[in-house]
Amino acid sequence: MKLLVTGGAGFIGSAVVRLAVARGHAVVNLDALTYAACLDNLTPVAESPLYTFEKADIRDRAALARIFAAHQPDAVMHLAAESHVDRSIDGPGDFISTNVTGTYELLEAARAYWQDRGRPKGFRFHHVSTDEVFGSLGPEGQFTEATPYDPRSPYAASKAASDHLVRAWHHTYGLPVVLSNCSNNYGPYHFPEKLVPVIILNALAGKPLPIYGDGSNVRDWLYVEDHAEALLLVLAKGRIGHSYNIGGENERSNLELVRMLCAILDEMRPKVQGSYADQITFVPDRPGHDARYSIDPTRIRQELGWRPSVSIDKGLRRTVAWYLANEEWWRPLQARRGVGERLGVKA
Repeated sequence: MKLLVTGGAGFIGSAVVRLAVARGHAVVNLDALTYAACLDNLTPVAESPLYTFEKADIRDRAALARIFAAHQPDAVMHLAAESHVDRSIDGPGDFISTNVTGTYELLEAARAYWQDRGRPKGFRFHHVSTDEVFGSLGPEGQFTEATPYDPRSPYAASKAASDHLVRAWHHTYGLPVVLSNCSNNYGPYHFPEKLVPVIILNALAGKPLPIYGDGSNVRDWLYVEDHAEALLLVLAKGRIGHSYNIGGENERSNLELVRMLCAILDEMRPKVQGSYADQITFVPDRPGHDARYSIDPTRIRQELGWRPSVSIDKGLRRTVAWYLANEEWWRPLQARRGVGERLGVKA
């Protein structure tokens, strides 16, 4: 297939691009190269004849029309989004503009392209979303594909809106879509503003390891390369008009996760004295911080035969080892806007 991947210079998008090219798919990476994008994420495939880069904004309909016409993709994988909850608290407008309006513009460009080509049956529009659209869980229960939407942050609300737009374009216009909602990703090439890379890099720098509130908030952790595998499977074999929850089956509280990272760092890059856990610092909680996310992966397991292959311990070890070996990748990113600052404290 020829895939048009939006946001392919981002964390999850680049993992999808690398895997798709490795499997022989031609890939057009459409990315606006905003602050969290990094073309170095694509170094392993940058010279492949199967890979093409197009710098464009998904809000630019004319650019989208040109790219569809020039490349004639068989499918769209839509991952371009503003994604950091803390930034959405400080500046929600960028999230509404990119995640809602941008998705609308992309849907319209894809619909026009699909209709102009005679509505080919094999065309797919895969919208990649988050479990945060479902809101917050208590100590029990899991999110299923039927869980009512209850977004609690501007980021989550913008992704919920984009999910609804994609479903509406399917029901109203017949656009062949599939959707997926994932749990928290981690792994190589993770932009250093999210929890896992922040902890690793702060630990190495001797800085405090910030934990919001009391650290009891629980997330389900999904290794990014496992997620990329699942996304390509949903694209190829998912039922049109259906959504698939993709989880790592690895629930941990934030405090547990940070202690695991500290123990791995103690082993791989021991301090002269003490443990990295000595740097743990509790900070004021994020406004509206969801207590717990947990995904029920029954549908994707039963319909498509997918389960995560990487345990949380193995995945964190791989991730720490990657950051230790790739300082030339992450060091320049620490100078970008907002990185290393406490964001999302407005309320």
